[in-house]
Amino acid sequence: MSHTVLVCDDAIFMRTMISDILSQAGYDVVGEAETGVQAVERFKELNPDLVTMDIVMPDMGGIDAVREIMKIAPNAKVLMCSAMGQQALVVEAIQAGAKDFVVKPFQPSRVLEAVQRVLE
Repeated sequence: MSHTVLVCDDAIFMRTMISDILSQAGYDVVGEAETGVQAVERFKELNPDLVTMDIVMPDMGGIDAVREIMKIAPNAKVLMCSAMGQQALVVEAIQAGAKDFVVKPFQPSRVLEAVQRVLE
């Protein structure tokens, strides 16, 4: 059975890119969200094996969304996706419960390595 993934990013091209990378590698992208609030709602609906989460999003930022998801499911697997220069935020995201992070712009191989690590 392939792992289910929820892709959360406010930029549609990033959601599409991440979804394409994961789909081509055999993952089942079950949903997308463009705000932190949507990410939490979709997580409740879909209960995915993995969430990819952007840090900077409207409504509720990715770090706050991770905190909310961890309240719902303390064992949730979240992979943060951040732009360069957000190292302090990445540390905060990991403290909030994220399992790993990839830095944008990223190579597909780096995304897949991180996904595999998080799901192990």
